[in-house]
Amino acid sequence: MHRRTFLRSTTALSAAAMSAQLARPLHAMPKSSKYLDSIGLQLYTVRNQLAHDAATTLKSVADAGYKQVELMNIMDSPEIVNQAKRLGLKVTSGFMEWRSICQPEAAGVPKIDDIIATAKQAGLQHLVFGYIGKSFRTTVDQMKQIAKSTNEVAKKSADAGLQMCYHNHSFEFEKIDGDTTGFDVFLQEFDDDLVKFELDVFWMKIGGLDPLETMKKMQGRIAQVHLKDLKKGSGVIYDEGQVPADAFQECGDGTINMAQVMKLAEEIGAANCHVEQDQSPDPIKSIGQSIDHLNGLV
Repeated sequence: MHRRTFLRSTTALSAAAMSAQLARPLHAMPKSSKYLDSIGLQLYTVRNQLAHDAATTLKSVADAGYKQVELMNIMDSPEIVNQAKRLGLKVTSGFMEWRSICQPEAAGVPKIDDIIATAKQAGLQHLVFGYIGKSFRTTVDQMKQIAKSTNEVAKKSADAGLQMCYHNHSFEFEKIDGDTTGFDVFLQEFDDDLVKFELDVFWMKIGGLDPLETMKKMQGRIAQVHLKDLKKGSGVIYDEGQVPADAFQECGDGTINMAQVMKLAEEIGAANCHVEQDQSPDPIKSIGQSIDHLNGLV
């Protein structure tokens, strides 16, 4: 199940359960945090609930204390944007269809100009490219071509006032040619000014890298950070489809020090931090638990 696919045929959350979650007390980030007014939630976390009842789900997100939401797919989200803004949630970042870069001529793939126009209409500041299909990422030459295409899209985005970001998983850290990884290619080939990174600390750690050390080395190249925790004892996994559901943990329940991540994110100038929980038996409870942990950080 790819994380950028909007799942429409899912088990619906009952109205009673949703109503119970709405009773949660309002929260706020600690006053010492730069992210006081901007802590976000990547809506992939609540994809099933959105498909069932978008308005109630977004109200649950706002009531939990989140200040903005990050879109799963820009082209699918005009009404989500409108509902979020009516609730006082900012919408500054959104994911684009990955095939628009990797396979732009395929039938049904959104055109870059249309994506940019829709992002501008929504008032976004960040345009995120966040996945690469397995058959497109097996060689260094493929990754170089993707980097070239990303730079070209990023130039168009910049001309429209949008910052292009690349969101990592763990496959980028697997060696594909000697000692070279896809991430090495992107660090080398991405235009430093046009393409920034939305660094996902979970995927970086399960890919075998230390998130904090990597963030320090990438200072100036990280525009946004995804916050989710990794279960203790998890080994290195490069294939995103092989990651067990319980490897994804709420902030504070795993092996990643979120206090240090957020402190370093501020030091290196990241614009936004977004919570995300790819898999959870109770996403509404999960987002509350994660933000409660972040509330306790000083």
